[in-house]
Formats: sequence, C-alpha cells, structure tokens
Amino acid sequence: MTPVKAYAAFVPYTPQTPLRPYQFERRAVGPHDVQIDILYCGVCHSDLHTVNGDWGEIPMPIVPGHEIIGRVEKVGEKVQKFKVGDTVGVGCFVDSCRTCDSCREGLEQYCENGALMTYGSKDPRGGITQGGYSTKIVVDENYVLRVPTQIPLERAAPLLCAGITTYSPLRHWNIKKGDRVAIAGLGGLGHMGVKFAVSFGAEVTVLSTSEKKKEDALKLGAHKFINMRDEEQLRSARNDFDFILNTISAPHDYNTYLSLLRRDGTMVLVGLPEPQVVGAFSLVPKRRRLAGSLIGGIAETQEMLDYCGQHEISADVEVIRMEQINEAYERMIRGDVRYRFVIDLQSLK
Repeated sequence: MTPVKAYAAFVPYTPQTPLRPYQFERRAVGPHDVQIDILYCGVCHSDLHTVNGDWGEIPMPIVPGHEIIGRVEKVGEKVQKFKVGDTVGVGCFVDSCRTCDSCREGLEQYCENGALMTYGSKDPRGGITQGGYSTKIVVDENYVLRVPTQIPLERAAPLLCAGITTYSPLRHWNIKKGDRVAIAGLGGLGHMGVKFAVSFGAEVTVLSTSEKKKEDALKLGAHKFINMRDEEQLRSARNDFDFILNTISAPHDYNTYLSLLRRDGTMVLVGLPEPQVVGAFSLVPKRRRLAGSLIGGIAETQEMLDYCGQHEISADVEVIRMEQINEAYERMIRGDVRYRFVIDLQSLK
C-alpha cells in the first residue's frame, strides 16, 4: 500500500463546507499496474457537480479529479506498455468489463456493465475509487495513456476530459473541411471544440450569450461569433449550420439552437444541463438530429493526444496550488476561468 496526500470532499461542497486535506492509501501495485506520481490535475466542472451532489449521492470522503498527468514511478512485473520515467495520463475511467460489445469495440466509455470511473465508483478490489486531487494513483496499464513530449504538461491535463469530450463527436460525425460548425458555449469544453473544429478545416462559429466572449472566440481561431441574445443575429443564422457541438451545462432552450441547423443538420450534446423539452417542430420539418456523446475510449483518447502533439494543440489553463481549490470552485461557479484550472500537485508534496 502507498500513502497518499490529497484534498477531498467530506460532505457536499459549499463555501462553508470546503474540500480539505485528506490522507489515504492506494492499493499495492499489481502485476499489470502502473503507479503514477501525479504532477498536474485539471479541474472539471463535473468535479463540482459530483461533490455538490448534483448527480446523486456519492460515498464520502471523495477525492475528485480525472484529468491526470504524471510520471511512472513503479510498474508491475507483467507491465509491457510503460516503464519508470514515462510521462503518462489518466482520464475519466480506470477500468471496464472488457468483455461487452462496447469494450471489445474499443468504446470502453460506453461499457454495458459500467466503466469504473476514476473517482466515485465502487472498486471491485475494495473501497471507492479516488481521483487526481492527490499525489499518486495506481492504474491498470491498459487504461493509462502516453503523453506526447510536444505538449506542455500542465496544458495536457484538460485534454484527458475536455479534449476528448469534444474531439470524439467531431471525429464521429466526420467534421471536415468546408463544414459549417457552431460551438455552443465557450468554456473548458467549448474552447477545445473550437481548436479541434478549426484544425479539421471547418468554418467555425461560436454561439454565446456573452458578447465579451467574442474577442476570445476569434483569438482561438473561430471565424464568426453570434450573440444568442441578439434577435437579428439569430434570424440571420437560422438553417445555417451542418453541425452544432453544444457544450453548455447551464439551463438553455435546445429549440433555439436547433433552429440554426440546416436540413439534415445535427446537434450533439456534451454539456449536461437539467432536462428540458424539445419540440417536434424543431426536428421534423428539416430532418434535424439531436444526439449525445460522452468521452472517448482508450484508443481514441490516445489518438487525440497524438493529434494534439502533432498539431501543437493544448488547453488554455490557469495553474493553481492545491490549497486554492475552493477558491477555484467559487470562480468556476461565476464563470471566472479562461479556460481550465489545473492543479500543480507539487504544492501538496
């Protein structure tokens, strides 16, 4: 067993019940395991949803964090893919059943028996999985990713969730040169969606309710910007887009966004707002499609990392110390981040 320092939620998060220091032990390194010294961990909005209890009760204490970058410090006797000193990443899940159709197809994120999430899942080896707001983690080598040397490590961390969450649907729906693509929302997910869609050759428009996001959108490579509060801009964009990647997690009206799709257009949801009503007339008259997408499997996530290394794509981040996590949560609630907080775990060692 390996002692680990961490920050955890002991009760649902509020400013009065913040995350605080926690110590626990990681499992012993098994034959196929890799022990990772964590260097950086991104702060995902789903971390906040989880510790708030927004998605249901979860066993406490819980250590969030599923955008993990580190270096291998120990390997099991049967490990073949990694060696001590390798720079690696761990994303949103750390195991799956490996036998269902999805797992066999390399789509472990859709495991029919439920993927073992990086934190908050009941671990068949005992206890509850604990995430990357910690100094070390032990993971089966088949669920560890190799990080290209071209990517700055702190900027690589968000690729393990925000990156793959946007890359996967853009690839699945075959976004290519000449496609008219809109990215709805310009946050941790949206800013990566812009970078990928632009790199694939699409004509990219950012849809936002905040005019102040326009300058950033264009700097990130978007060709156009639409303020969703401007009725004239909305009218001019109706029936315009082939594809909308909707990254918004705040409440909003899907029907308004669907009206911007041309015939046979698709809007894919990767944000997770509260349930809402979609009118049949938003879809039927133009044969539009509304779909959803999760993260990617291990192979696709590695593909994404390699693509980022080749094309010098990485996340825009603000690096924080571990003890700043509660302040970061409050700023995230206010939307005060450009565009991902990343924890420097050296601050905890």
